[in-house]
Amino acid sequence: MILITGATGVVGRPTVDLLLGDGADVVAVTRAPSTAALPAGARTVDGDPSRPHTLSAALPGVEAMLISPRATGSGLRELLRLAAGHGVRRAVLLSATTVAYPAGEPRFADQFMHAEDLVTGSGLEWTVLRLADFAANALAWAPQIQATGTVRGAFGRAATSPVHEHDIAAVAVQALRTSEHSGATYTLTGPQSLDQPAKVEMIGEAIGRDLSFQELPAERIREAMLAQGLPDEVPSRLLGSLADYADVPGPTTKTVEELLGRPALTFGEWARGNAEAFSH
Repeated sequence: MILITGATGVVGRPTVDLLLGDGADVVAVTRAPSTAALPAGARTVDGDPSRPHTLSAALPGVEAMLISPRATGSGLRELLRLAAGHGVRRAVLLSATTVAYPAGEPRFADQFMHAEDLVTGSGLEWTVLRLADFAANALAWAPQIQATGTVRGAFGRAATSPVHEHDIAAVAVQALRTSEHSGATYTLTGPQSLDQPAKVEMIGEAIGRDLSFQELPAERIREAMLAQGLPDEVPSRLLGSLADYADVPGPTTKTVEELLGRPALTFGEWARGNAEAFSH
């Protein structure tokens, strides 16, 4: 049995789907089971990974678990202790490329470093997946694209290799299902480094519209994000990383292809698969 924290998240949901398709027994943890819309084949558990005691009843019989630090928060140490006590063997951690390739404010990378230290020191078999920015992060542009066809943002030349959530899920399933990847740390990225105008152009190709990217000062973007009610951490995390990626592009690896035996999915493929989200 495999337990998924962050089961309704960008990575958690496709991981649940792939595991079920692979015949695995899945425990999907969510804080809102009534609205989670998780597959019927999964055992949906009402729990909060940041309060590990709420998962105590779900842990017996679990062999491996996928850990999202954003779901576990400060409860990760206790969750790992409980998991070990219930006989869980493996933990797969979703981390970030910024641990090895610094970008943005150090405090954000430090959070992932701390999570890695806890998991690798837990006594469980472990695999760490250091993830580039998600292709799905581009969904934040959908309202602008629908309304005006222009994406307004800072640091247009910032370049990253966005990774498709289905590739992350496919690698996670491998690590969750066997001990083959125990003790490994993988950096997962998409196959191509793209600046922001290039990403916008690819979305335009996917939906059959001419789209554009308009660069604005970072402070103006920060103010707009705060005006939307976002906490200060969100623009701080985003703009700090973009500023650094404008100087030094984020990493590009072939790890996905090497592990899955097929090319990594491209941002263009992601855009075509999510075209409806950007259409009127």
